[in-house]
Amino acid sequence: MFNKRNASSVAAVATMVAGATLVLGTPAEATPPGPGVVGTIIAQQTVGHTDYILREITIPAGQATGWHYHAGTLYGRVKKGTLSHFDSTCESDGVYPRGSFIQEPSGADNVHIGINRGSVPVVLEVLYVLPTGSPLSIDAGNPGCDFQ
Repeated sequence: MFNKRNASSVAAVATMVAGATLVLGTPAEATPPGPGVVGTIIAQQTVGHTDYILREITIPAGQATGWHYHAGTLYGRVKKGTLSHFDSTCESDGVYPRGSFIQEPSGADNVHIGINRGSVPVVLEVLYVLPTGSPLSIDAGNPGCDFQ
């Protein structure tokens, strides 16, 4: 039944999902993240069996997130800097300058890394859409890539 409590939850999630159009996703809890890579949770809401987590992630110049994947889909936006993104074949799957949007699909078959190859920090806004209780990211080993 739809009630005031549900309306409040739906409104909170709608606000975060609307923010997904202003968000970029990149992970910050992988193996091993570079020195100074930090993520701050801005908002969090659970609706049904889904966690919606809005987070700001900063990747210093010359650093990377580490190899990882997610149990759900991420939507993000680059607020500052340029993010270089690579998949498990060691191929670039995108270079994202300030203002760009990115989507990271879920699953262990979507291992990736985000690298800041620039001279200024990369700042990302990321909306995580995860199964309830899932970690923000799941560590993965380097698939054999020799860059970073």
